[in-house]
Amino acid sequence: MHALRPLVLVCGIACMAPAMASVPTDAAKTQAKMPQTTLTKADKARDKALLAFQHDLVSVLAPRADAQPLLAAALLARPLLNPPETLSFHSLIERAASAADAGPAVTWVRLADCDAASGNCPNRAALGHLQEQAPDNAAVWLLSLGVDTHALDADAARKDLGKAAAAKIYDDYTGASLQALAGSIGILPPPAATLDPTRPGGAYGVQAVLAFGLAGTQPQPALQITAKLCENASNDSAIKADCLKLGKVLEWGSSPLARSLGLHLREVLAEDPAQQAEAKRARVDLTWQVQSFAKLSGRVPDDPALARKLLALARSGGSEMSLLLAALRDNGISTAAPANWSPAADE
Repeated sequence: MHALRPLVLVCGIACMAPAMASVPTDAAKTQAKMPQTTLTKADKARDKALLAFQHDLVSVLAPRADAQPLLAAALLARPLLNPPETLSFHSLIERAASAADAGPAVTWVRLADCDAASGNCPNRAALGHLQEQAPDNAAVWLLSLGVDTHALDADAARKDLGKAAAAKIYDDYTGASLQALAGSIGILPPPAATLDPTRPGGAYGVQAVLAFGLAGTQPQPALQITAKLCENASNDSAIKADCLKLGKVLEWGSSPLARSLGLHLREVLAEDPAQQAEAKRARVDLTWQVQSFAKLSGRVPDDPALARKLLALARSGGSEMSLLLAALRDNGISTAAPANWSPAADE
């Protein structure tokens, strides 16, 4: 695996989607700091072999009838160029959604079954189904907020914010996708052509790169829009109250970016200086956690034992955030930033 592979792995769990990179968070800057690499002829050959391997995995998983392996097959198929219709992302995610055991995690990925060029993303039918399946998930209503804001429907966007604030959880289902991928990707061994002879990570390294990298392509809610709406709400007590309620939900959310926004909202909207200071300290710890995981997962191409451990954690389920914290603890890395540490000190 060439140098881009650890970058893909790190971004699968620790980096933030480019569309939300401007949400105020030092953690989100991790992606921008990662080095860029020029591909060699051998690198390109391995990339081609990896896509062929993904096609083989999809072919083996496609006959399954239950939702989780079909979800994994759909995610594996999404980057493929011109696959047969039966092995396309559209066909596989539709079959996953029709499975008897399908849940909101499948519907969430179905949001990406749309044509961005035609302006119909996210998939509106999937979004409507999610609102019925997971009405207590703030992530669903923040997706709706983004759609309604884009449509210039301020009244609908305001209602979306209220529903998000009243929700009980925030889950973007990255953990569920990662669990599906990690549980299915070992069905075939990676071919020799996918391995980088200069890196000892071997088959486990390839599997970890694929699982974490593909899980990191989940559709994402409109956190950037939410941040701007809440930051401009200082003179609207009702919106400010909803933003503070939403912040509490986000602080316990499934992703580092959601948690970062929740802490940011408390830091800028809370009236108690002690609450503001506590949120600021927690954001420093979060940035430390994200950067520490980035360094840890960057070792995967050279450490098959670590890759195997991360895959096992992914198969056990949980959220993106819980996996990140478990990985740090399992490897003896503190989840609290050292005294006097700042993100700039690690650059």
